[in-house]
Amino acid sequence: MPAKPAKTVKPVHSTRLERTGSASAAGIDVPPFKPSLVKAVFRDVTSLHVSRSAAKAAASVTRTVLTDIIDGARRAAAAEARKKLLPRDLVTAVDRDVELEVGDGWYHHSPTFKGLTGVLYDAEGVVVHARKRSRSRKPSAVVGAHRFGAGVRKLLRDRGVTAVPAMVRDLDGLASTFLTDLARDAAMVAREGGIKRFGTVTLRTPDKLADTHPPVPESVLALSTRTGDGRTIDRDDVLAATTIQLFGDVRQRALTVAREATETGSDS
Repeated sequence: MPAKPAKTVKPVHSTRLERTGSASAAGIDVPPFKPSLVKAVFRDVTSLHVSRSAAKAAASVTRTVLTDIIDGARRAAAAEARKKLLPRDLVTAVDRDVELEVGDGWYHHSPTFKGLTGVLYDAEGVVVHARKRSRSRKPSAVVGAHRFGAGVRKLLRDRGVTAVPAMVRDLDGLASTFLTDLARDAAMVAREGGIKRFGTVTLRTPDKLADTHPPVPESVLALSTRTGDGRTIDRDDVLAATTIQLFGDVRQRALTVAREATETGSDS
């Protein structure tokens, strides 16, 4: 019988880079906050469906805000020749740039800001005391804050700094509370068919009068109406919510980066 031809052994090429290797080492930008985590936060506050592009936009906006906060804290630490961030660096960053004052619900929970937030009064002028911790199972930004720890640590590495555990916890809490507020506003925009109420923030100095009627930015007016069935939160709803939550340069950066991040890909 004639000999059977030898089988050719083909080289096996690995196609599982994302599973077996480091994506960052391959030059792939891995977002710190995954869309699945973002959608979980949205589910905590609304029953509306969240599109993929909306989740990506919300993740991008949160990343931009946290990056700006970390950069502000990094500058404060650099003034003391440190690369490890401390909670007081966060306080300094927010104090120097009011645009970074987001997720204020966390301020009343964190020991870092104890005694720095002033006294809170209700509509009747009665002092509102900090809520006592409870074992309630109702989802909240504070309860779910620990979910953002891995993303926060990645952002810190990306910015070339480290942070003490208390600082990581504060950044974790700010990310959670900011994204929760963003989700609530995006749901409101979807239900109401766009932004129906406008407001502006004007920074001024004692020796310079402020414009009593500052114009509403065109980028905000463009999001005042929406199309859709009102049962799905889409990208533009998140962008509209961003204009509610942020102002100034950080708002413009967040909107620009979020639009770029969602220009490609399906919206399902």
